[in-house]
Amino acid sequence: MANCCLTTKVFLICTENDMNKIYIDADACPVKEEVYKVAIRNKIEVIVVCNGGIRPHQHPLINIVTVNQGLDVADDWIAANVITKDLVVTDDIPLAARCVKKGANVIKFDGKILDSSNIGAVLATRNLLTEIRGANPFFKGKGKEFSNRDRSKFLNALDSELSKSFL
Repeated sequence: MANCCLTTKVFLICTENDMNKIYIDADACPVKEEVYKVAIRNKIEVIVVCNGGIRPHQHPLINIVTVNQGLDVADDWIAANVITKDLVVTDDIPLAARCVKKGANVIKFDGKILDSSNIGAVLATRNLLTEIRGANPFFKGKGKEFSNRDRSKFLNALDSELSKSFL
């Protein structure tokens, strides 16, 4: 497992928020730039985890971790490294459940906050819909497009979580 990933930076930044980091499940994440801006303003380290194709950011607080290609490899890396009070940005419900179980806070791309009070119901709904889609090939759930309203809700949720957990 030692050779499973590359990092674009080989040093860590020590900040006043050293124990708290923001992890981004970066493949297909529409709010990376928003996270970068807020994190830099608040001096919080960001770990961007992807399978490749994400451009390195020049700011020293933004670190890219590139993991091997494969199903759930990035998710496994995040779940293995996240600790209590870290913040995870993801739309992946099983990953969110694993992170919440470890005490992390989770924000979906649309601004929905996932925590121990709601992750069970969200995961059960996701699993039920997965079973329905698997049993009925004609059932096509339509994913909604990411809107400016979703972006605004995400930024509000991010600011709220940071003010509660980090600052």
